[in-house]
Amino acid sequence: MSLDHLLWYILIGFVAGWLASRIMRKSNLGLIGNIVIGILGAVIGGYVFNILRISVQGLVGSLVTATAGAIILLYLIGLAKKI
Repeated sequence: MSLDHLLWYILIGFVAGWLASRIMRKSNLGLIGNIVIGILGAVIGGYVFNILRISVQGLVGSLVTATAGAIILLYLIGLAKKI
């Protein structure tokens, strides 16, 4: 993986984590928190989209996938905190 690809992963992760925290009305997770939530969200979103046979491509598709996965992750974290 080149440095360009790594930087894109981090940037998409940050934006997806930030968007998801705003949508889920979570407090600011900070730079590293948004990146981690966004990158983990990309993995979860890719898995869920694959199961649902939803195909997205390009930068916008990656952002949508990562944001959807990050929303799912934040929802699951919220459920776990209630237990």
